[in-house]
Amino acid sequence: MRLAIVAAEFNREVTDLMVKKALARADERDIRVTSVVRVPGVFEIPLAVQRLLERADVDAAVAIGAVIKGETLHDEALMAAVPKALLDIERATHKPVGLGITGPGMTDEQAMARVDKGAEAVDVALAMHELLRGL
Repeated sequence: MRLAIVAAEFNREVTDLMVKKALARADERDIRVTSVVRVPGVFEIPLAVQRLLERADVDAAVAIGAVIKGETLHDEALMAAVPKALLDIERATHKPVGLGITGPGMTDEQAMARVDKGAEAVDVALAMHELLRGL
């Protein structure tokens, strides 16, 4: 499988670790990572994922981000919109997206405790890629 990783720069102290875990898992599973793209924030992930999944050399993508609770409900609004956009992209491209975006409502400490979600998103993308090939 050829995989693209799209990660938010926002909350980089968390997302850098998530990307590192995703790359390690891809290496463990003999998955070729064709691109690692950093976007400003979680909101920008779907557009980059869509562009990458339109390419013939990408079979699946992983979306990585950490949506940490702030002073407003912005984290909840992001997590209401972004996963739905990624699901719509999956349907349009017929290619899987592993959701490695944590939140909403997390503290910084909770976000750090969930950095393994980057690796788990790679597992999900691979599982769905293999499942779809068999259908």
